[in-house]
Amino acid sequence: MKTTKCFLQWTSLFIGCILLHISTVHAQSGLPDNPDFYNEVNTYVNPVLPGDHPDPTLLRVGNDFYHCGSSFHFTPYLPIYHSKDMVHWQVISRVVPPSKSNWVADKPSGGIWQGAITYFYGSYWIYFSSNGQWFSKASAPAGPWSDPVQVKTNPATGSLGYDNSIFVDDDGKPYMVIKNGQKVNRIQALGRDGQLTDTVINLDWINAKLQYSWAEGPVMCKRNGYYYYFPAGDVAGGQYALRGTALTSDSTKWERLGNFFKPITDPNVSFRSPNHIAAPVQLEDGTWWTIGQSYERVGSNDWSGMGRQTSLYQVIWEGDRPWGVAPVSTPVVKPNLPKSGIRWRSVHTDYFESDSLKTWWHFLSRKMASHYSLSARKGWIRLTPDTARIHLVQKETDHYYTALTRVEVNAADNFTKAGIYLTNGNQQVFAQLYSGYDNGKKIIFKLDTAIRSIPNRYGNTVWLKLVRMEHDLTAFCSGDGKTWTALGAPISAVGIDKVQPNYNSWVGTSVGLFAEGKPADFDLFVCKDGTSWLPAAGYSNYYGVEKIKQGSELTVTNNSTYGGWFMIAGVELGTEKNPTAAVEITASATNGGKLEIWLDDLKEGQMIAVVPVTSTGNKNTRRTFKATIKNVSGQHDIIVKLAAGLSRDIYIRDIRFIKSK
Repeated sequence: MKTTKCFLQWTSLFIGCILLHISTVHAQSGLPDNPDFYNEVNTYVNPVLPGDHPDPTLLRVGNDFYHCGSSFHFTPYLPIYHSKDMVHWQVISRVVPPSKSNWVADKPSGGIWQGAITYFYGSYWIYFSSNGQWFSKASAPAGPWSDPVQVKTNPATGSLGYDNSIFVDDDGKPYMVIKNGQKVNRIQALGRDGQLTDTVINLDWINAKLQYSWAEGPVMCKRNGYYYYFPAGDVAGGQYALRGTALTSDSTKWERLGNFFKPITDPNVSFRSPNHIAAPVQLEDGTWWTIGQSYERVGSNDWSGMGRQTSLYQVIWEGDRPWGVAPVSTPVVKPNLPKSGIRWRSVHTDYFESDSLKTWWHFLSRKMASHYSLSARKGWIRLTPDTARIHLVQKETDHYYTALTRVEVNAADNFTKAGIYLTNGNQQVFAQLYSGYDNGKKIIFKLDTAIRSIPNRYGNTVWLKLVRMEHDLTAFCSGDGKTWTALGAPISAVGIDKVQPNYNSWVGTSVGLFAEGKPADFDLFVCKDGTSWLPAAGYSNYYGVEKIKQGSELTVTNNSTYGGWFMIAGVELGTEKNPTAAVEITASATNGGKLEIWLDDLKEGQMIAVVPVTSTGNKNTRRTFKATIKNVSGQHDIIVKLAAGLSRDIYIRDIRFIKSK
């Protein structure tokens, strides 16, 4: 009896541990263990705007959402983002072109701050800061936007400062929420002409004793008759809330509520200091949401160099007290909004076939914006430097990618260079992979004092490929874009990726193209090349899977019997003339099963392949498994779906696609 009783006790304990483990896996995200989450993309992982997206503002008009923020010296200034679900975003316009910004300080830390997008009196408006407050106006966010108009002030209102926002009351009356220096916080109404009107509402008491550090980037919303005022601390973090019964300067009508965000309990959160939130918005289902910025860092793994990345947070109410849900490292249920049809935010492919430059590109100085041509050579872009480096870049969004280009340049002297460019915001730390010259024509890879080079045996036209594996960069070159030669061992990019002096001039890293010395022609730019091996660990969204370290490599497996999925954003699958014809996956499996490959979504997307995975004997022995694909092209979010059944059976290391020719 004692033996039987002991056996039953140990059996109960063993089963209990298993159940506890299973429940823990799913409780990490606070989500119910619902099979729907494994078969549809109903969740997201922050940040929804990866890469440099500082000082975010958010506008809801009907079923559409718009975002803008500070662009600083990145020009054309003030990109406008559009979304249908607040998770997937795309740039639809830029407000201030270089030709209309002669008064803007064209230098790192300068440029245009704020970018407060709003809608009132039947028009869309952007209010922004650059040597004063300005606004532009449009009938639609896609533009065209009017020429900037300076906002006039007066002695009573004082300097209009920076990091302002716009609050529109229930009666449709708009107000500018003014921030200047550490101690000036004020509100004043706006007229139909966009200028200040009425008398100023002085809230300087809010930060008179520096209670909130800088109390910067204040935004407002209204609910149940209460006015809510949300100041941020400073660039390093801090977000606070106040509640008022009236729009008044009388401090007795306001209550300090303390911190806005709930305390963080997830030790793996990499965006630990969210602040500078946008004014919370309410959806049709009654839920409230906001977006906010944060630098990325976990322990010594520092990605602050990428800039302030923007995440989506639900706002919950305890009575009339708002709380931002604490950041987590796990999936979060998406807002109850329709599918957007917009891809996950990532660096865009460009074959330069358009007559005009796409809105996802920017320059790091106003002068450089006039040194390119899309007409000099059809299907190519020509960068023409003067005495300085000409560059064309996008905001870097990922920790894993393979960027490639095809460049033609006659590098006959030490001053001529052209290729791929990865730089911090003020171009003080950067990596260059280029066709150049150093005692003969060479392919050169350089980051700070680290240099790799090989003789250029290809001629004036060469393919270049830069592979990022987290903080390691590896360079390759080719004559045909198919057979590649490595330029030696990887170079560490920690100097670019880590926190920078003066917070990297307030901006993050950019990746793209550059030329020096002579004009150079570029045939294309791809940042997530699908024909190169894509690490499974580089996913941007997921559910029901986890990363497992096997030796020195990371693999991905499902941690539930319901299966699981992960999404790699923005993968380039080729052109219609040379589409993808097959997919390969490197994996190990104890028993094996099937992997489904989907484009863009598990419900409204397209399943393009089923990859059979057979047993490799154990989880440490890997093989490559292959399936054919019927003519798929373009840039897509790739979703790998693991079937229901055994958990932790198939371990996926990477995936790549093979073109038809």
